[in-house]
Amino acid sequence: MTEHLTERQKKWFASVREGIERNTGKTLAEWVAVARTCPETKPRARQVWLKEHHGLGVNHAAFILAEAFPSADPSWDDPAALRAALWADPAALAILQALEAAVADLPDLVTGQRKAFTAWSRAFQFAAAKPVKGGKAVLGLAVAPDASPRLLPPKNEGWSERLKAKLPLASPAEVDDEVRALLKAAWEAS
Repeated sequence: MTEHLTERQKKWFASVREGIERNTGKTLAEWVAVARTCPETKPRARQVWLKEHHGLGVNHAAFILAEAFPSADPSWDDPAALRAALWADPAALAILQALEAAVADLPDLVTGQRKAFTAWSRAFQFAAAKPVKGGKAVLGLAVAPDASPRLLPPKNEGWSERLKAKLPLASPAEVDDEVRALLKAAWEAS
């Protein structure tokens, strides 16, 4: 998993893991055993149960639940499977491939595949893309929406709060010089 994370993200995951025992007095293995006694079956309900019955915060609960109940779905440990599942529509995949080509030469690029989007980072996430219905995609960028008339303010996109603008993309041809310049500007700010 860690080769798809920035150094900052690696440190964050390590701090969550290390903080479990320090902050709770129980090892990860002990918490996994507790989590497996949870009467709930849905992930969100399990997280609420750990919070309400054991006082765990969201990050610790999520980390423990990921260990206790490995998902049959692809995880961060298998970015290729996540990518294939997310970008199954060939038209949307063509847009992703155009975006990947646009960022390919940026130094220190880290590509992170998530369940709902593909992210690009340097020190911080500077862009993300997700497919939408109809073979389209949406690109999120760490630039102000007024950087281009094509940009819109994001709504509840589910990616980093650093991404202040979004750009709907209907085809790979829309990944043009302006989009490449916006990606580079976002990368430079990361």
